Amino acid sequence: MNPKRMIDAGQLRFLLALLFFTTIQACNSPQSVSVLNSGDDSFAALQIFNPYGEGLTISPGEETGAIGYQHSGEIRWVKGEPEVSKQQGASSYRWNSGGEIVVLELVEKDKELELTFRLENSEEEPASWFLKTTAAPNEYFTGIFERVVDGPQTKSWEEGMTTGLNLRGEKVEVKLKPTVSAYAPFYISSENYALFVHGTWPGVIDFCKENPDLVQISFEGPEFSFSLMMDENPAELVKRHALETGPSFVPPKWAFGPWRWRDEHVNRTTHFDGSPVHAPYNSDLVEDILMMEAYDIPVTAYWIDRPWGPGVRGFDDYLVDEERLPKFEEMIGWLNAKKVEVMLWIGPFVMGDMADVAEEREYDLVSSEWKNSRQVLMDFTNEEACQWWAENGPAKLAKMGVKGYKLDRADGEKLRDSLHLKTSIGTTYRENFNDYPRQYVKAAYEAIQPVLGDDFILFPRAQYTGSAKYGALWAGDTGNPAEGLRSALIGMQRCAVMGYPIWGSDTGGYPKRMEREATMRWMGFACFSPIMEVGPTNNLGFWGMNYEPSFDQELLAIWRFYSKLRMSLVDYTYHFAQVAHDTGMPVARPLFLEYPDQPESWNDWATYLYGDDLLVSVVWEDGKSSHRLYLPAGETWINLWTNEELEGGTYVEVEAPVHQTPVFLKKGSNLVLPDFNQLYDESVRITSVKYKMSDLEAGEGWVN
Repeated sequence: MNPKRMIDAGQLRFLLALLFFTTIQACNSPQSVSVLNSGDDSFAALQIFNPYGEGLTISPGEETGAIGYQHSGEIRWVKGEPEVSKQQGASSYRWNSGGEIVVLELVEKDKELELTFRLENSEEEPASWFLKTTAAPNEYFTGIFERVVDGPQTKSWEEGMTTGLNLRGEKVEVKLKPTVSAYAPFYISSENYALFVHGTWPGVIDFCKENPDLVQISFEGPEFSFSLMMDENPAELVKRHALETGPSFVPPKWAFGPWRWRDEHVNRTTHFDGSPVHAPYNSDLVEDILMMEAYDIPVTAYWIDRPWGPGVRGFDDYLVDEERLPKFEEMIGWLNAKKVEVMLWIGPFVMGDMADVAEEREYDLVSSEWKNSRQVLMDFTNEEACQWWAENGPAKLAKMGVKGYKLDRADGEKLRDSLHLKTSIGTTYRENFNDYPRQYVKAAYEAIQPVLGDDFILFPRAQYTGSAKYGALWAGDTGNPAEGLRSALIGMQRCAVMGYPIWGSDTGGYPKRMEREATMRWMGFACFSPIMEVGPTNNLGFWGMNYEPSFDQELLAIWRFYSKLRMSLVDYTYHFAQVAHDTGMPVARPLFLEYPDQPESWNDWATYLYGDDLLVSVVWEDGKSSHRLYLPAGETWINLWTNEELEGGTYVEVEAPVHQTPVFLKKGSNLVLPDFNQLYDESVRITSVKYKMSDLEAGEGWVN
């Protein structure tokens, strides 16, 4: 048996360097492990057969081993032959490494191996562990994080960006960075395996960047434990991981309608058109609601971003600023009467008098000064602190009628990183760093659920393993060029793979200077995202923008069209959110999850499935009027803009002016949607009228 020949032939799956060899005969058959001879000076290596794909191997590099640990500032690579101990379903391997004992505990499960490395007989614990695995020539990797590439988040929407869903050729630090900040130490391979690292310590994964034949993995911590899952196709791997770390949160049905928000809400004396404000509530919010109502633009949730309270950051003591938001609870009642729910921005810190209390009671991880005001970051490992925060913060707001919460920060922007500072339960700040967003959303969930039952949504931007059980996910402060839309499209699908199925992005991107064409295209993408939220759009409505034409009828018509279309998708989207909870299959699905045997499904990352029946392809580049996409084989697809039936298994070129996102319905589906062209023509007609705020306020009975 020639190991090099087997690797070249792609028959191995996992080589850890001393050459164990695990053969899986069938899905439920016992797994056999045998050790191949190696000399005392040979690097250790492990080989594992995968019955569902070609080779994955944990293999030495040219000058280093495959298994290593950092000790006293140096990396020690494991060599020699281990002592082996086996029993039913488990094996233990022990290497003598200069008197220290490297131990591998291997547990066999159905279609899965769980491997744990630790060090014994040592006065010092390892700081990090290292593992190298071979990669097949065209092996495809995805998962790990929402960003397109590592580094400053702006690199993910740089002009000329070529990286797509496939992470081959990229190196990723598995440590949260703001603000695009969904991470999971989990990736899948096109060779029908997945690797999931247990724990929350930071790590780095090099997907064939430094060495084109190796995936190089390193994670900090005294132990290194991971699962190697194998299955018939990538969808089964994604579903298994989602259920193991979830199941995912299912928001109420209203949360699947269109949302509206602005970054800031000013209570003005005159409206955008110069008419005096007579409304008893915040003028910006009233303007949005009445104008959207006039243009028949549906909205089911309205979120108010910070600042909404008193203090220098507009967030003191979870109190409402009555000058900015007068008659707050009455305003909620007014919105509810129009079937609109209210959402608020919150952060994982407290300010005002609450900051004093939190610091005095040692509820804090970090206490810092900001503009002569203290900001105290909560320690959510402290149960007493969580209860106090819940009662005085989110639960108090929930009792006032607030149904949704945008959970900002929690992703390193405020956290301190230290191996010496400890949380209330004794974990170092560094080990706690990645887990903090899960602790935050869990604390918010446990604060609000007793008050509102299941009638609320949490919408954090930071995620790590386990977060999906408690809330949805927003894509952070994504840039607004065409490449920003591109990055959001990739991020949604990466999050679907990682087990975060309820995802949404700021339509048009976050910066206040809006790009019109990208925003038009983003509307279509948002409509076919699990969450559709529109804002901040320069903190203005399309009826009164700060560019010409200030009355932007084209954007108004596109907004109305996709908002109306979204309302016809509420039940459909809610159903597949429940499917995600029950089965682990995400709402928005990369094509390869459904059609893994078709190479084009791995290549066309701009095209995805939305639920079982809809295929969507996003035109993200500026200046395009047509679009090329792949229609998977084995189906007949109906172009919902032309009603043309097309057989799958080929690329097609379709017309795609700025208002047309290419959407195809799988023939045989029971889903009924409005006629796209009729709805768009109706939207153009309805948005051709200019309304006066004085007339709309009079309709509310506010003008004498």
